[in-house]
Amino acid sequence: MAQPYAKAFYSSKEWINCQAAFMQSKNYTCERCGQLATIAHHKIFITPANISDPMITLNWDNLMALCIEDHNKIHSNGGPCVEGLRFDEDGNLIQSPQGL
Repeated sequence: MAQPYAKAFYSSKEWINCQAAFMQSKNYTCERCGQLATIAHHKIFITPANISDPMITLNWDNLMALCIEDHNKIHSNGGPCVEGLRFDEDGNLIQSPQGL
């Protein structure tokens, strides 16, 4: 789930167009494992200090096409950040079903 300070950015026309074009340029292929990519991930994470900098937020050099599994690994350092939680395909933190 987007942080409160980033919600307006992630719903902006600029981001929607940028991420759609970027993902299409990567053929919706995860840059880590080759599976279906569903997330345009920011290599330099978005913060309140850089949210207004298009060289961070809209720069394709700062984006990576990722599948949900690899996106979860990046945000959780390879394992669950809290037992029983995971990110869904939209990047929202949700409770994991038993056994996942």
